[in-house]
Amino acid sequence: MTDFNDRQKGEEAKYAFDEENAFKIAARRNRLLGQWAAELMGLDEEETKAYATAVVQADFEEAGDEDVIRKLLGDLTTAEVDVDEAGVRTALEEKTIEARRQLMSES
Repeated sequence: MTDFNDRQKGEEAKYAFDEENAFKIAARRNRLLGQWAAELMGLDEEETKAYATAVVQADFEEAGDEDVIRKLLGDLTTAEVDVDEAGVRTALEEKTIEARRQLMSES
């Protein structure tokens, strides 16, 4: 019985660790996406920091990435930046990889 309990505790710890890492990667990815979009919109350093924070916060509106994509696409369109949804999704994938690499290099 002890082996079962130990294995269950180990699985729970791994799940918690994986969830925490997924959250960190998503938050870092969103910050990187915000910086990418801010550069496209020609924002200065202070505006870029604020915008990156706003993108991170936008991810809390609903589950998944659609809220972030919607925000970026809307803001980029308003700023008359020539980018479509596919471009935003491509950037999202690239920034996910970059965020994962950054997180791994910190460990």
